[in-house]
Amino acid sequence: MAGETILVIDAGTTSTRAMLFAADGTLLGVEARELTQSYPRPGWVEHDPEEIWRATLACAGRLAEGRRGIAAIGISNQRETVVFWSKRTGRALAPAIVWQDRRTAEDCARLKDAGQEPALQAKTGLLLDPYFSASKIAWARANWHDVAAAGDDLAVGTVESWLVFKLTGGLHVSDATNAARTALMDIHTGRWDDGLCALFDVPRAALPEIVDCAGPIGETRALGEAIPIAGMAGDQQAAAIGQACLSPGDTKATYGTGAFVLTNTGAAAPVSTNRLLTTIAWQIGGSRAYALEGSVFVAGSLVKWLRDSLGLVESAAETETLARADPDNGGVYLVPALVGLGAPWWRPEARGALTGLSFAATRAHVVRAALEAQSYQTLDLMTAFAADGAPWESLRIDGGMAANGWLAQDLADLLDIAVERPAFIETTALGAAMLAGVGAGLFASLEAAAAMRGRVERFAPALDAAARAARIEGWRAAVARVLGAAPAA
Repeated sequence: MAGETILVIDAGTTSTRAMLFAADGTLLGVEARELTQSYPRPGWVEHDPEEIWRATLACAGRLAEGRRGIAAIGISNQRETVVFWSKRTGRALAPAIVWQDRRTAEDCARLKDAGQEPALQAKTGLLLDPYFSASKIAWARANWHDVAAAGDDLAVGTVESWLVFKLTGGLHVSDATNAARTALMDIHTGRWDDGLCALFDVPRAALPEIVDCAGPIGETRALGEAIPIAGMAGDQQAAAIGQACLSPGDTKATYGTGAFVLTNTGAAAPVSTNRLLTTIAWQIGGSRAYALEGSVFVAGSLVKWLRDSLGLVESAAETETLARADPDNGGVYLVPALVGLGAPWWRPEARGALTGLSFAATRAHVVRAALEAQSYQTLDLMTAFAADGAPWESLRIDGGMAANGWLAQDLADLLDIAVERPAFIETTALGAAMLAGVGAGLFASLEAAAAMRGRVERFAPALDAAARAARIEGWRAAVARVLGAAPAA
Protein backbone atom coordinates (compact mmCIF):
# COMPACT_ATOMS: atom_id res chain seq x y z
CA MET A 1 0.00 0.00 0.00
CA ALA A 2 3.00 2.31 0.40
CA GLY A 3 2.79 3.64 -3.14
CA GLU A 4 -0.97 4.19 -3.17
CA THR A 5 -2.42 7.69 -2.96
CA ILE A 6 -5.97 8.97 -2.48
CA LEU A 7 -7.20 12.26 -3.94
CA VAL A 8 -9.90 14.02 -1.92
CA ILE A 9 -12.20 16.77 -3.14
CA ASP A 10 -13.49 18.76 -0.15
CA ALA A 11 -16.24 20.99 -1.53
CA GLY A 12 -16.97 23.26 1.42
CA THR A 13 -19.11 26.34 1.93
CA THR A 14 -16.43 29.02 1.78
CA SER A 15 -13.82 27.18 -0.25
CA THR A 16 -13.15 24.18 -2.42
CA ARG A 17 -10.02 22.18 -1.71
CA ALA A 18 -8.23 19.14 -3.02
CA MET A 19 -5.95 17.08 -0.80
CA LEU A 20 -3.68 14.20 -1.67
CA PHE A 21 -3.13 11.53 0.99
CA ALA A 22 -0.81 8.58 1.29
CA ALA A 23 -2.50 5.41 2.53
CA ASP A 24 -0.94 5.91 5.98
CA GLY A 25 -2.70 9.28 6.36
CA THR A 26 0.25 11.49 5.43
CA LEU A 27 -0.88 14.64 3.66
CA LEU A 28 1.08 14.97 0.42
CA GLY A 29 -0.43 18.14 -1.02
CA VAL A 30 -3.22 20.73 -0.79
CA GLU A 31 -4.78 23.10 -3.29
CA ALA A 32 -7.59 25.52 -2.40
CA ARG A 33 -9.84 28.14 -3.99
CA GLU A 34 -12.17 30.47 -2.11
CA LEU A 35 -15.81 30.51 -3.19
CA THR A 36 -17.91 33.61 -3.72
CA GLN A 37 -20.72 33.98 -1.19
CA SER A 38 -23.80 35.71 -2.63
CA TYR A 39 -26.46 37.27 -0.41
CA PRO A 40 -29.20 38.56 -2.77
CA ARG A 41 -31.54 39.39 0.13
CA PRO A 42 -31.35 39.16 3.93
CA GLY A 43 -31.38 35.49 4.88
CA TRP A 44 -30.63 34.31 1.34
CA VAL A 45 -27.32 32.60 0.52
CA GLU A 46 -26.33 31.41 -2.95
CA HIS A 47 -23.34 29.92 -4.75
CA ASP A 48 -22.48 29.68 -8.44
CA PRO A 49 -22.40 25.93 -9.25
CA GLU A 50 -20.13 26.54 -12.23
CA GLU A 51 -17.64 28.30 -9.94
CA ILE A 52 -17.70 25.26 -7.63
CA TRP A 53 -16.95 23.03 -10.61
CA ARG A 54 -14.18 25.26 -11.94
CA ALA A 55 -12.57 25.43 -8.49
CA THR A 56 -12.82 21.65 -8.15
CA LEU A 57 -11.25 21.02 -11.53
CA ALA A 58 -8.46 23.52 -10.87
CA CYS A 59 -7.59 22.18 -7.40
CA ALA A 60 -7.85 18.50 -8.21
CA GLY A 61 -6.14 18.98 -11.55
CA ARG A 62 -3.17 20.69 -9.94
CA LEU A 63 -2.60 17.78 -7.54
CA ALA A 64 -3.19 15.11 -10.19
CA GLU A 65 -0.95 16.80 -12.76
CA GLY A 66 1.95 14.59 -13.73
CA ARG A 67 1.06 12.00 -11.10
CA ARG A 68 0.17 8.45 -12.01
CA GLY A 69 -1.34 5.68 -9.95
CA ILE A 70 -3.88 7.61 -7.87
CA ALA A 71 -5.86 4.76 -6.36
CA ALA A 72 -9.17 6.55 -5.84
CA ILE A 73 -11.03 9.80 -5.40
CA GLY A 74 -13.04 10.61 -2.28
CA ILE A 75 -15.52 13.48 -2.09
CA SER A 76 -16.85 15.36 0.92
CA ASN A 77 -19.17 18.32 0.56
CA GLN A 78 -21.31 20.97 2.19
CA ARG A 79 -24.63 19.25 2.79
CA GLU A 80 -28.20 20.38 2.00
CA THR A 81 -26.95 22.93 -0.58
CA VAL A 82 -28.90 22.10 -3.73
CA VAL A 83 -27.92 22.46 -7.40
CA PHE A 84 -30.15 22.53 -10.49
CA TRP A 85 -28.76 21.60 -13.90
CA SER A 86 -29.55 20.29 -17.37
CA LYS A 87 -29.02 16.56 -17.93
CA ARG A 88 -28.47 17.26 -21.61
CA THR A 89 -25.93 20.11 -21.45
CA GLY A 90 -24.54 19.57 -17.97
CA ARG A 91 -24.87 23.30 -17.31
CA ALA A 92 -26.33 24.84 -14.15
CA LEU A 93 -29.79 26.30 -14.61
CA ALA A 94 -29.79 28.56 -11.54
CA PRO A 95 -27.72 29.50 -8.51
CA ALA A 96 -27.17 26.85 -5.88
CA ILE A 97 -29.26 27.50 -2.78
CA VAL A 98 -26.89 27.10 0.18
CA TRP A 99 -27.70 25.17 3.36
CA GLN A 100 -27.64 28.42 5.38
CA ASP A 101 -30.39 29.96 3.23
CA ARG A 102 -33.60 30.92 5.07
CA ARG A 103 -35.88 31.91 2.16
CA THR A 104 -38.30 29.04 2.76
CA ALA A 105 -38.88 29.71 6.47
CA GLU A 106 -42.52 30.70 5.92
CA ASP A 107 -43.15 27.71 3.65
CA CYS A 108 -41.78 25.37 6.32
CA ALA A 109 -43.84 27.10 9.01
CA ARG A 110 -47.02 26.57 6.95
CA LEU A 111 -46.28 22.87 6.56
CA LYS A 112 -45.56 22.61 10.28
CA ASP A 113 -48.85 24.36 11.09
CA ALA A 114 -50.58 21.87 8.81
CA GLY A 115 -49.27 19.05 10.98
CA GLN A 116 -46.74 17.65 8.51
CA GLU A 117 -43.68 17.58 10.76
CA PRO A 118 -44.27 14.35 12.77
CA ALA A 119 -44.64 12.20 9.66
CA LEU A 120 -41.63 13.84 8.04
CA GLN A 121 -39.51 13.30 11.16
CA ALA A 122 -40.55 9.65 11.38
CA LYS A 123 -39.35 8.99 7.82
CA THR A 124 -36.35 11.28 7.54
CA GLY A 125 -35.14 11.92 11.09
CA LEU A 126 -35.27 15.64 10.24
CA LEU A 127 -37.50 18.60 11.11
CA LEU A 128 -39.40 21.05 8.95
CA ASP A 129 -36.77 23.74 8.51
CA PRO A 130 -35.40 25.72 5.54
CA TYR A 131 -31.99 24.17 6.33
CA PHE A 132 -32.88 21.01 4.40
CA SER A 133 -32.98 20.66 0.62
CA ALA A 134 -36.61 19.76 -0.10
CA SER A 135 -38.18 23.15 0.56
CA LYS A 136 -35.37 24.80 -1.44
CA ILE A 137 -36.19 22.59 -4.43
CA ALA A 138 -39.88 23.42 -4.13
CA TRP A 139 -39.09 27.14 -4.01
CA ALA A 140 -36.82 26.98 -7.07
CA ARG A 141 -39.44 25.14 -9.12
CA ALA A 142 -42.02 27.73 -8.16
CA ASN A 143 -39.87 30.83 -8.66
CA TRP A 144 -37.11 30.21 -11.23
CA HIS A 145 -38.34 29.88 -14.81
CA ASP A 146 -35.41 27.85 -16.13
CA VAL A 147 -35.80 25.28 -13.35
CA ALA A 148 -39.57 25.03 -13.75
CA ALA A 149 -39.37 24.81 -17.56
CA ALA A 150 -36.67 22.12 -17.69
CA GLY A 151 -39.15 19.24 -17.45
CA ASP A 152 -37.51 15.84 -17.90
CA ASP A 153 -34.17 17.55 -18.58
CA LEU A 154 -33.95 18.75 -14.98
CA ALA A 155 -31.34 17.23 -12.69
CA VAL A 156 -31.37 18.11 -9.00
CA GLY A 157 -28.75 17.13 -6.47
CA THR A 158 -26.53 18.17 -3.63
CA VAL A 159 -22.99 19.30 -4.34
CA GLU A 160 -21.37 15.85 -4.48
CA SER A 161 -24.02 14.80 -6.99
CA TRP A 162 -23.25 17.82 -9.17
CA LEU A 163 -19.51 17.16 -9.05
CA VAL A 164 -19.84 13.45 -9.91
CA PHE A 165 -22.07 14.35 -12.85
CA LYS A 166 -19.41 16.76 -14.12
CA LEU A 167 -16.46 14.47 -13.38
CA THR A 168 -18.00 11.46 -15.11
CA GLY A 169 -19.82 13.22 -17.93
CA GLY A 170 -23.34 12.28 -16.87
CA LEU A 171 -23.54 9.86 -13.92
CA HIS A 172 -26.35 11.09 -11.66
CA VAL A 173 -25.91 9.63 -8.15
CA SER A 174 -25.94 10.75 -4.52
CA ASP A 175 -24.51 8.90 -1.56
CA ALA A 176 -26.82 7.90 1.27
CA THR A 177 -25.51 10.47 3.78
CA ASN A 178 -26.24 13.39 1.49
CA ALA A 179 -29.57 11.97 0.32
CA ALA A 180 -30.54 11.67 3.98
CA ARG A 181 -30.25 15.46 4.36
CA THR A 182 -32.74 16.39 1.64
CA ALA A 183 -35.93 15.57 3.64
CA LEU A 184 -36.95 13.40 0.69
CA MET A 185 -35.33 10.09 1.66
CA ASP A 186 -36.75 7.48 4.01
CA ILE A 187 -33.66 6.76 6.11
CA HIS A 188 -35.07 3.40 7.21
CA THR A 189 -35.49 2.00 3.68
CA GLY A 190 -32.67 3.91 2.00
CA ARG A 191 -34.95 5.07 -0.84
CA TRP A 192 -36.61 8.26 -2.02
CA ASP A 193 -40.10 8.56 -0.56
CA ASP A 194 -43.00 9.20 -2.95
CA GLY A 195 -45.09 10.92 -0.29
CA LEU A 196 -42.33 13.38 0.58
CA CYS A 197 -41.63 14.08 -3.09
CA ALA A 198 -45.33 14.86 -3.54
CA LEU A 199 -45.40 17.05 -0.43
CA PHE A 200 -42.60 19.24 -1.82
CA ASP A 201 -43.56 18.84 -5.50
CA VAL A 202 -40.20 17.30 -6.41
CA PRO A 203 -40.21 15.09 -9.53
CA ARG A 204 -38.58 11.71 -8.85
CA ALA A 205 -37.04 11.72 -12.33
CA ALA A 206 -34.93 14.76 -11.41
CA LEU A 207 -33.35 13.06 -8.37
CA PRO A 208 -30.15 11.00 -8.42
CA GLU A 209 -29.77 7.30 -7.70
CA ILE A 210 -28.84 6.71 -4.05
CA VAL A 211 -25.58 4.75 -3.67
CA ASP A 212 -23.23 3.52 -0.93
CA CYS A 213 -20.61 5.80 0.62
CA ALA A 214 -17.79 3.43 -0.37
CA GLY A 215 -17.40 1.24 -3.40
CA PRO A 216 -17.17 1.51 -7.20
CA ILE A 217 -19.27 4.68 -7.53
CA GLY A 218 -17.95 5.90 -10.88
CA GLU A 219 -14.86 6.80 -12.89
CA THR A 220 -13.45 10.09 -14.14
CA ARG A 221 -11.03 10.97 -16.91
CA ALA A 222 -11.40 14.70 -16.30
CA LEU A 223 -8.03 14.78 -14.50
CA GLY A 224 -6.07 12.79 -17.09
CA GLU A 225 -5.87 9.05 -16.54
CA ALA A 226 -8.95 7.12 -15.46
CA ILE A 227 -9.43 7.32 -11.68
CA PRO A 228 -12.23 5.56 -9.78
CA ILE A 229 -14.52 7.61 -7.55
CA ALA A 230 -14.73 5.27 -4.56
CA GLY A 231 -15.89 7.28 -1.53
CA MET A 232 -18.46 10.01 -0.80
CA ALA A 233 -20.07 11.48 2.28
CA GLY A 234 -21.50 14.75 3.50
CA ASP A 235 -18.90 16.79 5.33
CA GLN A 236 -20.15 16.08 8.86
CA GLN A 237 -20.42 12.34 8.36
CA ALA A 238 -17.00 12.36 6.74
CA ALA A 239 -15.60 14.20 9.76
CA ALA A 240 -17.13 11.63 12.13
CA ILE A 241 -15.45 8.87 10.13
CA GLY A 242 -12.17 10.81 10.08
CA GLN A 243 -12.43 11.09 13.88
CA ALA A 244 -12.88 7.31 14.06
CA CYS A 245 -16.35 7.65 15.61
CA LEU A 246 -17.05 4.09 14.57
CA SER A 247 -18.71 2.68 17.72
CA PRO A 248 -22.00 3.64 19.40
CA GLY A 249 -21.45 6.56 21.78
CA ASP A 250 -18.45 8.03 19.96
CA THR A 251 -19.04 11.78 19.54
CA LYS A 252 -17.39 14.45 17.41
CA ALA A 253 -17.92 18.19 16.91
CA THR A 254 -16.75 19.97 13.77
CA TYR A 255 -16.27 23.74 13.99
CA GLY A 256 -16.29 24.98 10.43
CA THR A 257 -18.65 27.52 8.88
CA GLY A 258 -21.24 26.09 11.27
CA ALA A 259 -20.77 23.63 14.12
CA PHE A 260 -22.07 20.10 13.90
CA VAL A 261 -22.10 17.37 16.55
CA LEU A 262 -22.67 13.70 15.71
CA THR A 263 -22.97 10.80 18.13
CA ASN A 264 -22.76 7.33 16.62
CA THR A 265 -25.84 5.23 17.48
CA GLY A 266 -24.90 2.13 15.49
CA ALA A 267 -27.63 0.19 13.70
CA ALA A 268 -30.34 1.98 15.70
CA ALA A 269 -32.06 5.04 14.27
CA PRO A 270 -33.28 6.86 17.40
CA VAL A 271 -36.17 9.33 17.31
CA SER A 272 -35.27 12.51 19.15
CA THR A 273 -37.72 14.15 21.53
CA ASN A 274 -35.39 17.13 21.97
CA ARG A 275 -35.34 18.45 18.41
CA LEU A 276 -32.11 16.77 17.42
CA LEU A 277 -31.77 15.04 14.07
CA THR A 278 -31.40 11.38 13.22
CA THR A 279 -29.16 10.89 10.22
CA ILE A 280 -27.25 8.22 8.33
CA ALA A 281 -23.62 8.08 9.47
CA TRP A 282 -22.59 5.93 6.49
CA GLN A 283 -23.87 3.22 4.21
CA ILE A 284 -21.54 0.48 2.99
CA GLY A 285 -22.62 -2.74 1.32
CA GLY A 286 -26.22 -1.60 1.62
CA SER A 287 -26.01 -1.57 5.44
CA ARG A 288 -26.52 1.69 7.29
CA ALA A 289 -25.07 3.05 10.52
CA TYR A 290 -26.93 5.96 12.13
CA ALA A 291 -26.09 9.00 14.22
CA LEU A 292 -27.85 11.59 16.33
CA GLU A 293 -26.92 15.11 15.22
CA GLY A 294 -27.12 18.66 16.49
CA SER A 295 -26.53 21.51 14.06
CA VAL A 296 -25.36 25.03 14.92
CA PHE A 297 -25.61 27.42 11.98
CA VAL A 298 -22.90 29.95 12.88
CA ALA A 299 -19.40 29.03 14.07
CA GLY A 300 -16.37 29.89 11.91
CA SER A 301 -18.55 32.23 9.85
CA LEU A 302 -18.87 34.35 13.00
CA VAL A 303 -15.10 34.89 13.09
CA LYS A 304 -15.18 35.68 9.37
CA TRP A 305 -17.90 38.28 10.11
CA LEU A 306 -15.80 39.81 12.91
CA ARG A 307 -12.91 40.07 10.48
CA ASP A 308 -14.54 41.06 7.19
CA SER A 309 -17.64 43.01 8.23
CA LEU A 310 -16.71 44.53 11.60
CA GLY A 311 -12.93 44.75 11.25
CA LEU A 312 -12.37 43.63 14.86
CA VAL A 313 -9.62 41.16 13.92
CA GLU A 314 -7.22 40.85 11.02
CA SER A 315 -7.04 37.05 11.12
CA ALA A 316 -8.73 34.09 12.78
CA ALA A 317 -5.52 33.39 14.71
CA GLU A 318 -5.80 36.81 16.40
CA THR A 319 -8.98 35.69 18.18
CA GLU A 320 -6.99 33.35 20.43
CA THR A 321 -4.62 36.15 21.47
CA LEU A 322 -7.52 38.47 22.27
CA ALA A 323 -9.43 35.77 24.16
CA ARG A 324 -6.44 35.33 26.45
CA ALA A 325 -6.13 39.10 27.03
CA ASP A 326 -8.68 39.21 29.87
CA PRO A 327 -9.43 36.79 32.70
CA ASP A 328 -13.18 36.73 31.92
CA ASN A 329 -15.78 37.90 29.39
CA GLY A 330 -16.61 41.14 31.22
CA GLY A 331 -20.29 40.15 31.23
CA VAL A 332 -20.44 40.29 27.42
CA TYR A 333 -22.38 37.57 25.56
CA LEU A 334 -22.84 37.16 21.81
CA VAL A 335 -25.74 35.02 20.63
CA PRO A 336 -24.77 34.33 16.99
CA ALA A 337 -28.21 33.93 15.44
CA LEU A 338 -27.15 35.72 12.25
CA VAL A 339 -29.11 33.20 10.15
CA GLY A 340 -31.42 31.97 12.90
CA LEU A 341 -30.81 29.51 15.72
CA GLY A 342 -30.30 25.83 14.94
CA ALA A 343 -30.54 22.91 17.36
CA PRO A 344 -32.03 22.54 19.84
CA TRP A 345 -34.09 25.69 19.21
CA TRP A 346 -34.79 25.60 15.46
CA ARG A 347 -35.83 29.24 15.26
CA PRO A 348 -34.93 30.42 11.74
CA GLU A 349 -36.44 33.86 12.37
CA ALA A 350 -34.24 34.58 15.41
CA ARG A 351 -31.51 37.19 14.99
CA GLY A 352 -28.21 37.73 16.76
CA ALA A 353 -27.60 39.87 19.82
CA LEU A 354 -24.64 41.29 21.74
CA THR A 355 -25.59 41.78 25.39
CA GLY A 356 -23.96 42.98 28.60
CA LEU A 357 -22.14 45.93 27.06
CA SER A 358 -20.81 48.74 29.22
CA PHE A 359 -18.04 51.32 28.87
CA ALA A 360 -15.74 48.70 30.38
CA ALA A 361 -16.31 46.38 27.41
CA THR A 362 -13.42 46.10 24.97
CA ARG A 363 -12.74 44.66 21.55
CA ALA A 364 -11.20 41.67 23.32
CA HIS A 365 -14.41 41.06 25.25
CA VAL A 366 -16.50 41.00 22.06
CA VAL A 367 -14.08 38.64 20.32
CA ARG A 368 -13.93 36.40 23.37
CA ALA A 369 -17.73 36.36 23.48
CA ALA A 370 -17.76 35.09 19.90
CA LEU A 371 -15.51 32.18 20.85
CA GLU A 372 -17.38 31.47 24.07
CA ALA A 373 -20.59 31.28 22.03
CA GLN A 374 -19.27 28.08 20.46
CA SER A 375 -18.83 26.50 23.88
CA TYR A 376 -22.27 27.59 25.03
CA GLN A 377 -23.98 26.34 21.87
CA THR A 378 -22.18 23.02 22.25
CA LEU A 379 -23.32 22.82 25.88
CA ASP A 380 -26.93 23.33 24.78
CA LEU A 381 -26.49 20.41 22.40
CA MET A 382 -24.86 18.21 25.04
CA THR A 383 -27.87 18.77 27.29
CA ALA A 384 -30.25 17.77 24.50
CA PHE A 385 -28.20 14.67 23.57
CA ALA A 386 -28.23 13.50 27.19
CA ALA A 387 -32.00 13.98 27.38
CA ASP A 388 -32.31 11.81 24.25
CA GLY A 389 -30.32 9.03 25.92
CA ALA A 390 -27.01 9.75 24.21
CA PRO A 391 -24.74 11.33 26.86
CA TRP A 392 -21.18 12.30 25.97
CA GLU A 393 -18.24 10.87 27.88
CA SER A 394 -15.74 12.88 25.82
CA LEU A 395 -15.76 15.03 22.70
CA ARG A 396 -13.53 14.78 19.62
CA ILE A 397 -13.19 18.16 17.91
CA ASP A 398 -12.01 19.22 14.47
CA GLY A 399 -12.50 21.85 11.79
CA GLY A 400 -10.77 25.19 11.31
CA MET A 401 -11.78 26.64 14.69
CA ALA A 402 -10.40 23.61 16.53
CA ALA A 403 -6.90 24.94 15.83
CA ASN A 404 -7.67 27.58 18.49
CA GLY A 405 -6.19 26.17 21.70
CA TRP A 406 -8.10 28.62 23.90
CA LEU A 407 -11.40 27.40 22.43
CA ALA A 408 -10.43 23.73 22.88
CA GLN A 409 -9.78 24.36 26.58
CA ASP A 410 -12.94 26.45 26.97
CA LEU A 411 -15.00 23.59 25.53
CA ALA A 412 -13.52 21.21 28.12
CA ASP A 413 -14.23 23.74 30.88
CA LEU A 414 -17.83 24.49 29.90
CA LEU A 415 -18.80 20.91 29.04
CA ASP A 416 -16.89 19.51 32.03
CA ILE A 417 -15.62 16.56 29.97
CA ALA A 418 -12.35 15.70 28.22
CA VAL A 419 -11.90 17.17 24.75
CA GLU A 420 -9.72 15.39 22.21
CA ARG A 421 -8.14 17.14 19.22
CA PRO A 422 -6.24 15.24 16.53
CA ALA A 423 -2.93 16.62 15.29
CA PHE A 424 -4.47 16.67 11.81
CA ILE A 425 -7.70 18.63 12.25
CA GLU A 426 -8.96 18.41 8.65
CA THR A 427 -10.84 15.25 9.47
CA THR A 428 -13.58 15.88 6.89
CA ALA A 429 -11.08 15.28 4.10
CA LEU A 430 -9.51 12.43 6.04
CA GLY A 431 -12.88 10.70 6.39
CA ALA A 432 -13.47 10.97 2.65
CA ALA A 433 -10.01 9.48 2.11
CA MET A 434 -10.84 6.60 4.46
CA LEU A 435 -14.08 5.89 2.60
CA ALA A 436 -12.30 5.99 -0.76
CA GLY A 437 -9.61 3.69 0.62
CA VAL A 438 -12.24 1.17 1.68
CA GLY A 439 -14.11 1.58 -1.61
CA ALA A 440 -10.93 0.99 -3.64
CA GLY A 441 -9.90 -2.03 -1.59
CA LEU A 442 -6.92 -0.42 0.13
CA PHE A 443 -8.54 -1.17 3.50
CA ALA A 444 -10.79 -4.05 4.49
CA SER A 445 -12.96 -1.84 6.74
CA LEU A 446 -13.35 1.62 8.24
CA GLU A 447 -11.76 0.27 11.41
CA ALA A 448 -8.66 -0.65 9.43
CA ALA A 449 -8.68 2.72 7.68
CA ALA A 450 -8.81 4.53 11.06
CA ALA A 451 -5.03 4.08 11.29
CA MET A 452 -4.87 7.17 9.05
CA ARG A 453 -6.06 9.39 11.96
CA GLY A 454 -2.71 9.74 13.75
CA ARG A 455 -1.95 11.21 17.18
CA VAL A 456 -4.30 13.29 19.35
CA GLU A 457 -4.08 15.94 22.11
CA ARG A 458 -6.39 15.93 25.16
CA PHE A 459 -7.78 18.90 27.13
CA ALA A 460 -9.10 18.30 30.67
CA PRO A 461 -11.67 20.49 32.46
CA ALA A 462 -10.02 23.15 34.67
CA LEU A 463 -12.80 25.63 35.53
CA ASP A 464 -14.29 25.73 39.03
CA ALA A 465 -17.97 24.91 39.39
CA ALA A 466 -19.08 28.38 40.55
CA ALA A 467 -17.46 30.19 37.61
CA ARG A 468 -18.90 27.65 35.20
CA ALA A 469 -22.40 28.05 36.62
CA ALA A 470 -22.22 31.85 36.45
CA ARG A 471 -21.16 31.81 32.83
CA ILE A 472 -23.92 29.38 31.87
CA GLU A 473 -26.52 31.51 33.67
CA GLY A 474 -25.41 34.58 31.70
CA TRP A 475 -25.62 32.70 28.41
CA ARG A 476 -29.10 31.37 29.09
CA ALA A 477 -30.33 34.86 29.94
CA ALA A 478 -28.90 36.18 26.65
CA VAL A 479 -30.56 33.39 24.61
CA ALA A 480 -33.87 33.99 26.40
CA ARG A 481 -33.77 37.63 25.27
CA VAL A 482 -33.17 36.57 21.66
CA LEU A 483 -35.95 33.96 21.73
CA GLY A 484 -38.30 36.40 23.42
CA ALA A 485 -37.69 38.97 20.68
CA ALA A 486 -38.34 36.48 17.87
CA PRO A 487 -41.89 35.50 16.85
CA ALA A 488 -42.67 31.89 17.73
CA ALA A 489 -42.05 29.50 14.83
